[in-house]
Amino acid sequence: MADGRERTGDARRSQDARGRPPDDDRYAGNERNSDRGSDEDGKGAGPAWIRSPLFKYCVIVVVVLLLIVVLIWWLNARQYEDTDDAFIDTHIVHISPQIAGQVIQIAVHDNEAVRRGQLLVQIDPADPTAKLNQAKAQLTAAQTQLEQAAATEEGAEAQAQNAAADLARYRLLQRIAPSAVAQEQIDQAVASASSATAQRDAAKAQILNAEAQIKLNRAEIVQAQLNLGHTRIVAPIDGHIAQKSVALGDYVTPGQELLAIVPLRLWVTANFKETQLTHMRVGQPVTVTVDACGSTDIRGHVDSIQRGAGQAFQILPPENATGNFVKVVQRVPVKILLDRVPKNCVLGPGMSVEPSVKVR
Repeated sequence: MADGRERTGDARRSQDARGRPPDDDRYAGNERNSDRGSDEDGKGAGPAWIRSPLFKYCVIVVVVLLLIVVLIWWLNARQYEDTDDAFIDTHIVHISPQIAGQVIQIAVHDNEAVRRGQLLVQIDPADPTAKLNQAKAQLTAAQTQLEQAAATEEGAEAQAQNAAADLARYRLLQRIAPSAVAQEQIDQAVASASSATAQRDAAKAQILNAEAQIKLNRAEIVQAQLNLGHTRIVAPIDGHIAQKSVALGDYVTPGQELLAIVPLRLWVTANFKETQLTHMRVGQPVTVTVDACGSTDIRGHVDSIQRGAGQAFQILPPENATGNFVKVVQRVPVKILLDRVPKNCVLGPGMSVEPSVKVR
């Protein structure tokens, strides 16, 4: 009993000393949690320089500057319309022979620069030359025939005039003195006059035939000369050789493509969305970016805007009057002329470019 009272007294003293029961751990835990929460609240406030007004002012200034930069960029970007649906374009000249023959000379190489009138391909001229000589010989024969027909017609004309004069005298004499002229003489005079007239008319017909033959032979000579000239295929424009498919010794026929010439005059065909054409006008400056030119931009200007979207010129244009219609923003081709192309920039049809038009 004494020991129990001593333990009870010790427990009460311990409780009085700490102000709580020794075995009540909840109060101790609450105090520890309260102390830990105070420490965490101190950590959440962060360093003192973050809470300072100067830092807040700096943040506000940075945000305002960013807004100003974005506004300046937008004001500048709205002045331009650009697209990546654009390419270098030109009218490629396809070279084909106008006569058939064997190729005996090729005077150009792949990608070579050529000038207008420069020889490209030579076709064997033997056959056209023979036909030209034949046409000239036929012309000479026709001219000889014409001369003979003219001489014949001259003689026939004289005979016809004499026969007509004799017939006129006989008839006059018959009217004056019917018994002095026999009817047989009159009939012979009539026959002679008719025969002379027929010979004269035949001679004139020969002259007409000879003249027609001469015209035909002269036409044949012109055609033979043209064919002989067509054996020399020359460049019709200045440009560069491309897609050369002809080889020495080939037998070529009219219409067969031998090679192509890319003209020096190039332009850009840019397919802008129809919503980008609101402020686009002819003559506006354009900056063209070409991958093949590196960082060098090419200056140009808007030459023309096609009247109609590209899909309207397809073989089978869309028919919106049937079925369900869904509006799609169409693209309209815009022709851009290049003002000056750098010498070290190699351009050709089909190459991709990115034009930017200053519309404001």
